Amino acid sequence: MDFVPLPEVTTLAAPFFVLSVALEWWAVKTGRAKGRYETKDAFASMAMGVGNLVVNTLTAAVFAWLMALAWPYRIATLPMTWWTVALAFLLYDFVYYWKHRFAHQMRWFWMEHVTHHSSEHYNLTTALRQPWFGPFTGLILLGVPMVWLGFHPYIIAFVGGLNLLYQFWIHTEAIGRMPGWFEAVFNTPSHHRVHHATNPRYLDANYAGVFIIWDKMFGSFVPELDREKPVYGIVKPVGSYNPVVLAFHELAGLVRDCARDGLRPWRWLGRAVNAPGWSPDGAHARSTELKRAYVKDHPEEAGQAGLPK
Repeated sequence: MDFVPLPEVTTLAAPFFVLSVALEWWAVKTGRAKGRYETKDAFASMAMGVGNLVVNTLTAAVFAWLMALAWPYRIATLPMTWWTVALAFLLYDFVYYWKHRFAHQMRWFWMEHVTHHSSEHYNLTTALRQPWFGPFTGLILLGVPMVWLGFHPYIIAFVGGLNLLYQFWIHTEAIGRMPGWFEAVFNTPSHHRVHHATNPRYLDANYAGVFIIWDKMFGSFVPELDREKPVYGIVKPVGSYNPVVLAFHELAGLVRDCARDGLRPWRWLGRAVNAPGWSPDGAHARSTELKRAYVKDHPEEAGQAGLPK
């Protein structure tokens, strides 16, 4: 069966990205829209986006090679029709949810994904703050089962681009809440602001790409509360606008921690596979401990949204 290559939607959308950033920046600076822009931070985010584009372009052949290796072992050959594309879009978002969740709950993957969360501002340039060595963490392999099911790599690449395109617009404070039915099904700026927040109740929540239903199904949904404004960034701020530092600071941190462990590979493995903040001596500072500490200081909040009882 012959498959026609589908368009690279993120490349086609590049002018839209640039225009949208310029419009939001102008609207925020003139007081016409909510949000914050800091010039150094915004340009650092855009520089990260350019670097990510270069890396992904250079490693695209690796992705194609992995998909080609998996293709002969498919259990079916699904045609390229509107319904297979729609089904692939839904399934890809389901896979993305777990990929994203792993990226927050295993330090090996977090050392790459942390780049995207490092900005202390939340605007459309934050969507462009993407990592530089994502393909090397191994998370790319989560797409292989879709090939085994019979989805052609062209379809997977296409719906992956659509998924990424959708997520661009949710990185903003200029939009409050969408209509209730939309908020119930789809990821929105309100839901994603929670995901980028460092408030204890908001940590490790709302991993969805397009459909927030996955978070509601798997217990990771936390609503944005009017009484608690999200505070953006990461628990340990990186304190730099240097793109190289933004890209590799967590990798350097992991290497330093392993070096302090000495020649104890089991500790290195423990640091890599456990959640950020895990320590081999038991003095953990994971999101779990941060939530418990918050509840200890604010017992009236126990059991409330995003917090343990």
